[in-house]
Amino acid sequence: MKKILQEGTIIFFSVLILLLVSCKRKNTIPAKEAINAISLKRGEVVLCGPPDKQFGTVEFETSCSEKAKKDFNLAIALLHSFEYDEAEKVFAKIVDEEPACAMAYWGVAMCNYHQVWPSPPAQAELEKGNKAISVAQSLTQKSKRETDYINAIAVFYKDWSTIDHRTRCLNFEKAMEKIYRKYPNDIEAAIFYALALDGSADPFDKSFSNQRKAGAILTGLYPGEPNHPGIVHYIIHSYDYPELAALALPAARKYASIAPSSAHAQHMPSHIFTRLGLWDECIQSNLASA
Repeated sequence: MKKILQEGTIIFFSVLILLLVSCKRKNTIPAKEAINAISLKRGEVVLCGPPDKQFGTVEFETSCSEKAKKDFNLAIALLHSFEYDEAEKVFAKIVDEEPACAMAYWGVAMCNYHQVWPSPPAQAELEKGNKAISVAQSLTQKSKRETDYINAIAVFYKDWSTIDHRTRCLNFEKAMEKIYRKYPNDIEAAIFYALALDGSADPFDKSFSNQRKAGAILTGLYPGEPNHPGIVHYIIHSYDYPELAALALPAARKYASIAPSSAHAQHMPSHIFTRLGLWDECIQSNLASA
């Protein structure tokens, strides 16, 4: 009788472990249907300038495989230069090769939120971003830091059909501020927080408090990361106003050389050159981006 009870106990716990492993596996790799529903952009990255993908230097730590690291950093570099379609293609490549990489879905969600663009994302972009971030949240193989990043962009997409765009921008900015303060040595957290400050800035605030704060964060990062595309790019956006434009001139003169393969990196400096009346540099900037 005792032997029967022992065997029964062993069988019970064996079945329980199998069930737990099965549940965990379900949360490790998303269903193909969930991935297909995102409608990811795929294909070769379309380049503006040099064919060797010169987009600056980015090092974004993730728990995804070492194999995915190069592509992930390329996708982040593209994202920092607002090459949204091309960045999504690279994130999609990671999803296809490593569907358990939660941060690849985060990247897709980030590609569909154009933070400083004059108009909000279209419905199709909001639906795509929401589906991507839902998959990211469902996956179990991610670090606490990655979970924080994923949950931060999730607040932008949450209830997007009922909550207005500006409120969701502010919610995202607050979420990124928490990450910025929680991970003080995380350069990407600081950079994305600065962009969130620009994206949520009050258009009627003529003191430019958000923009000045973002610019100060980015300027402080620049000496240690002189080849990072996001730092100089977002300095330009932070100071892209007549009252502040002179503060962005060093960044404007640097950005194109950091990311020569990006059309946006060639064009964006012309905003500052125009505001400062530097017409020759403005013309050259726009010719290079054409």
